Amino acid sequence: MAGHSSTRAKLLGQLLALATLLLLTFYPAPAAAYVDPSTGDPTAGQVLRPFKAPEHRWSAGHRGVDLALDVGAEVRASEFGVVTFAGSVAGKPVISIDHPDGLRTTYQPVHARVRAGDAVVEGQVIGTLGHPVDGYPGLHWGVLTGKDTYMNPLLLLDMPVIRLKPLNVL
Repeated sequence: MAGHSSTRAKLLGQLLALATLLLLTFYPAPAAAYVDPSTGDPTAGQVLRPFKAPEHRWSAGHRGVDLALDVGAEVRASEFGVVTFAGSVAGKPVISIDHPDGLRTTYQPVHARVRAGDAVVEGQVIGTLGHPVDGYPGLHWGVLTGKDTYMNPLLLLDMPVIRLKPLNVL
């Protein structure tokens, strides 16, 4: 009997491995759908200031990332969506875009080339970077999940590929 159950377990393990292989072959892991709004690339460019989740909703933190970008440079939509806001908030030019996956991305300080209600596609120029109004340079890119929960936007991007140079190459 013991040999019979070990054969059954071995066969079950082989079937599970085959099913996993078939799933990975026909249903590969989805690639990140978002792009860096400062470059249009699927991986992050230079991050000047990282995301820092607040301890509580009302606490201090950095609810996005600041990406290196020169004043006047083009800012791109990080994914397909609909512009929900393009205007000024407390003197700062801001654009917000709602995406089909339920996320909302925000871009500031950005002078809009789009209007509320416009559909945008990934990588489309939505505006130009304005002068910093908070003492920090670059593009502030934020992502909301739900009404008021912020997440690290870099999690929406692909991980960079790191290649090491061989030691014997000068």
